[in-house]
Amino acid sequence: MKVNKSASGPQQRSRNPAKQQCNNKWFKRSRVITPDSPSTSPGAAMAKLEQQISAKASIAANKKTGLKRLKKKAKAVCSKQVKNHAGERTHFHPLTNGRTGLKPDSDSEDSQDWSSFAQSVLQNGVEAANGQEAAGSARVASGELNEETFHYCAERDHAHNRTVLVMQPGQTLCFRGKCLLTCLYGRVEVLGFTIEEGQQSYPLFSPSSHCPLTITALGDCSNPNKNTKEGRLEAKATVRKYLSLEPRKRLLSEVDSGSCVILLEPLDTPLTRFLQSLPELSELFELSAKDLQDMSAMLDTPLNGTGVVPLRSTTESLVMSRSYRDSLNTLITACSEELDGCPVILVCGPQNTGKSTFNRHLINTLLNHTASVEYLECDLGQTELTPPGCLSLSTIREPLLGPPFTHQCIPDHMIFYGQSNCQTDLDRYLESIKSLWRSYTRDSPIIINTMGWVKGFGLQLLVDMIRFFSVSHVVQLGYGSNTQCPALTPDVLRSLHGWQTHPPAQSALGEDPGSSCALRSYTHLPVLSTYEGAGKAGKSRYQRSNELRELCLLGYLSKLQSPDPGPVLPIHCLTPFQVPHSAVALGVTHCEVAPKHILYAANASLVGLCCLGERVAGKGGPVLLSQTPVCPCVGLGVLRGVDMARGLYFIITPVAPSVLRQVNCLLLGGVSLPHALFKDQPGIEGEAPYLTTDYSFELAGAGKLHVYKGLTRPGHTQFPSNAK
Repeated sequence: MKVNKSASGPQQRSRNPAKQQCNNKWFKRSRVITPDSPSTSPGAAMAKLEQQISAKASIAANKKTGLKRLKKKAKAVCSKQVKNHAGERTHFHPLTNGRTGLKPDSDSEDSQDWSSFAQSVLQNGVEAANGQEAAGSARVASGELNEETFHYCAERDHAHNRTVLVMQPGQTLCFRGKCLLTCLYGRVEVLGFTIEEGQQSYPLFSPSSHCPLTITALGDCSNPNKNTKEGRLEAKATVRKYLSLEPRKRLLSEVDSGSCVILLEPLDTPLTRFLQSLPELSELFELSAKDLQDMSAMLDTPLNGTGVVPLRSTTESLVMSRSYRDSLNTLITACSEELDGCPVILVCGPQNTGKSTFNRHLINTLLNHTASVEYLECDLGQTELTPPGCLSLSTIREPLLGPPFTHQCIPDHMIFYGQSNCQTDLDRYLESIKSLWRSYTRDSPIIINTMGWVKGFGLQLLVDMIRFFSVSHVVQLGYGSNTQCPALTPDVLRSLHGWQTHPPAQSALGEDPGSSCALRSYTHLPVLSTYEGAGKAGKSRYQRSNELRELCLLGYLSKLQSPDPGPVLPIHCLTPFQVPHSAVALGVTHCEVAPKHILYAANASLVGLCCLGERVAGKGGPVLLSQTPVCPCVGLGVLRGVDMARGLYFIITPVAPSVLRQVNCLLLGGVSLPHALFKDQPGIEGEAPYLTTDYSFELAGAGKLHVYKGLTRPGHTQFPSNAK
């Protein structure tokens, strides 16, 4: 990668002997800044609770591995051996691409298990393993298990600040809030993931920004030889362990052999403390305006003390259409086939049709039977596991039981694109996702998430991705009777032109775009979204696309907080890393900036921490990139200051120092920091830094630039060769 050094002014040529004594380009200052305002500290009770939860999680981690353990034999998905967290070897069977069902004459035990589970998906995700669960469903349908059952089937232990909830098979609990769930007896299902007794505790997040979560009781089928009396005695013994005398008396009468007993505890993490310390997000995990208007919340219940507000049965949670369930059934069955290869599933569709929810549901369902699922993120705006503006390839081993901002993690491979859309540089976007695809080992099923841009150039990008990745299944979501995008069936795709491919298209990555190779056949699964508001942007708080992007950024930056209980440290109180100007190259991804203005633009901005393939060495001044590279990214950071006298960048990032030693490039993109970090940070005395009120939107170019994605730009127009 070619790098250019900017012209050094008098201030840039100044040398500091202290800087020469440092052998590492990433180092921290010795002075630690403490917050000025203790008002954000949680109370002593919350600190004590944090210690209890941390201690419990530590004990569970020593006893359990990070992978899900079902009492049934785990379903296998590939022939290679994958080493899990416990160091054990998990044997997988091969799969095939493009097949959608078990053979009718398959009598293997594994095939029968998969067939029964696939049929359970058609029953709205509730696996009817025995007559008790079917009876429970009938009780729900008849109205015998009404809303008040939750009030009388839950008792709170005030001494330990926890609640024990007893649910009958088929009963559901739709709620708002957050909690830590532990299954004590039986089985429950949350967004496709089955939680059994003996497993670790799982955090559940059901904020007002997304569809509420639902806990569904599945009953106990771990030991089919257990009679009714033994099951009832075991369930009651479980309740006695977690409740004192008076509360358990009122609860034991509701316990049966098929009951599910779950423990709910308050959830207090660095993420929740950081988000709720900001005034704009203080009510994120509380009831939405729609819930209050519809009077759908059930207040004054034993569950409220743990941060859970039940919603009445009239409130719609996840709405699954028939096509939704059929597609899940087909994909689950495809993962059970003992043939060559693993499924390559591409999910596409317009904005606000439920792609992210479908992906989470599919991932959680597959994790019931597989050790891991690969996830290729091709959506720059609404990312699932990383901040916006990033493309990534991740290995998912834990269920996703909340919206994206609650499970921000470090992916296996990531590329910083720098924008929430790719319309300014389609070729760099395609080259980035191709680079990520080459890292896929094909040991596990992979889900490819795409953008909601399905018209014009967006459709051409979809066509290219289907051809490049040789997908086995295309799940296409839509809504209503209007066609937002043509059905991407194999027959239709053979006649469509992509951005880099044209019919007949290539069938493998890396071939010449003009080569004439037959397109590999795949299964097309149309899904019709029937929930209210499909295809429309959310109008409530925290539901707009820019607000969701800010939530993901805040969720990522919450990793800067200490995991130990204590006050929330504002960003300006954290100790930054110091990086010499000459040790890293600086570039801008989304526009052209004059070299003398780049440092002004990068100050107080979000930057990608990237690794170039060549050594960067400057002499006294900043090193500037002449073009935007496609290179690995290890994380994001906040460039909180530039010291021209000493030639230093001051960067705040949650990335570990051992990983930062590999970073030699800082990329500035169009993804900006959330406004809450500038306006609502506590402990600022006097005028807030980086903010100004002397600004007029009446000036030409001062407002937001509206971009119309359906129009062809001059740079993308292809003129005939004989045009003058």
